[in-house]
Amino acid sequence: MASDSGREVFSPARQAAAEALGTALLLAVVVGSGIMGDRLAGGNVAIALLGNTLATGVALVVLITVFGPISGAHFNPVVTLVMAARRDLPLGRIAPYLVAQLVGAVIGVWAAHAMFALPILQISTKLRDGPAQAFSEAVATFGLIATILGTVRFKPDFTPVSVGLYITAAYWFTASTSFANPAVTFARALTDTFAGIAPASAPAFIVAQVIGAAVGALVMGWLLKSARS
Repeated sequence: MASDSGREVFSPARQAAAEALGTALLLAVVVGSGIMGDRLAGGNVAIALLGNTLATGVALVVLITVFGPISGAHFNPVVTLVMAARRDLPLGRIAPYLVAQLVGAVIGVWAAHAMFALPILQISTKLRDGPAQAFSEAVATFGLIATILGTVRFKPDFTPVSVGLYITAAYWFTASTSFANPAVTFARALTDTFAGIAPASAPAFIVAQVIGAAVGALVMGWLLKSARS
């Protein structure tokens, strides 16, 4: 979730592979911890969500730390698009990154299913509809972009922790539990488990995420522009 500036440069193939692998592991954590939490919580949704939240936040810190020096650890199409718009990512990397993120996300969901002996191919039936849910996704994604750009500007080494902490918080202060990621949303439509989202609900989430990311990039671009710029 940072530019390649000042970092060791890896080949485009390795960068795309890092995006695919990191996104796959992220979805395996999101879906797998949701399944585990749901099984162990005895019907207490708050406990299940807490387990899901903690696992996701902690995993993000680790995954961004590991894959950040290779690809920037976007794991998220809107992060990739924002970084490309800021010229922190070459335009030629956009398509490979987006494909890698989508493919990796789906593989991560399937891996979670396999670990818990569930049918690999599923479609979610969990509706997450309504203007409040969509608005929550816009707010969550705005906050994610603000977190990334602000931390990269002022304390780049803290980026993994700041993103993990933000997503942990956003699980709880948003009505949608903060997907904030089109690849994650698409892949979670392919699991009929605790973390799922019905395909009919996904488009509104994705549109809201794109809008939230665009507004976040514009606001932070203005806010972070110093008087000397």
